[in-house]
Amino acid sequence: MKVAVVTGASSGIGRSAAVQLAERGVGVVVTYHSNEQGAKHTVTLIEQLGGTAVALPLNIGDITGFPAFGEALRGALSGTFGRNSFDHLVNNAGFAGMAMIEDTEEGDFDRLTTGLFKGPFFLTRTLLPLLADGGSIVNVTSNATLPQVTAPGYSVYAALKGAVVVLTRYMAKEFGVRGIRVNSVAPGATRTRFADDAFAKNPEIIPELARTFTLGRIGEPDDIGMVIAMLLSEEGRWITGQDIEVSGGQNL
Repeated sequence: MKVAVVTGASSGIGRSAAVQLAERGVGVVVTYHSNEQGAKHTVTLIEQLGGTAVALPLNIGDITGFPAFGEALRGALSGTFGRNSFDHLVNNAGFAGMAMIEDTEEGDFDRLTTGLFKGPFFLTRTLLPLLADGGSIVNVTSNATLPQVTAPGYSVYAALKGAVVVLTRYMAKEFGVRGIRVNSVAPGATRTRFADDAFAKNPEIIPELARTFTLGRIGEPDDIGMVIAMLLSEEGRWITGQDIEVSGGQNL
């Protein structure tokens, strides 16, 4: 059985990716930070499909905890899957932050930098010895990196997601010697718990936002999760170094 590690899989895009992978016969290590119940629910959904999953805590904003996570992952791989390696990594965990440039404080800037760029960078570095040759990585970015989606207040968030797009290409180049493919997926606005559960708290914004999508609606987690699963599967075997926008033609 192939095994994937999906960070931030307690809800939203991460949960969808985990479930979509399980439907394709992949075992899943689900990570969570504060939403343990959500992670357990993801595991339950996978088990109801006949799949195998385990949940592990991980704070993507605390790099000092990565070595311990690596050891916990080793134990889970051995104990749950009978493996000493895994095949797929989905760097999905992260968080939003919104402020105009003139109002951005250094502490907030540093928190976002760690959670959105430094964290995924060093987590990938930590887990590389456990990632099997011929494996694959998907980094979740954002279509906020594209010129036509510029939204005031998201300068730091978008710039850091743009840094991950560049990092994806370099990872693809450097890890290619081991046959490891690396791509990124750039969602448009998607109905998740993102930005403090903004869509659930402010449903009135959805119809107006939907008008910016060529296909007439905002995204759903499965719209993104299915693409992630495809890129990690055999169907994506000849794709690497790409940032793929999955946005229903937002602002096209």
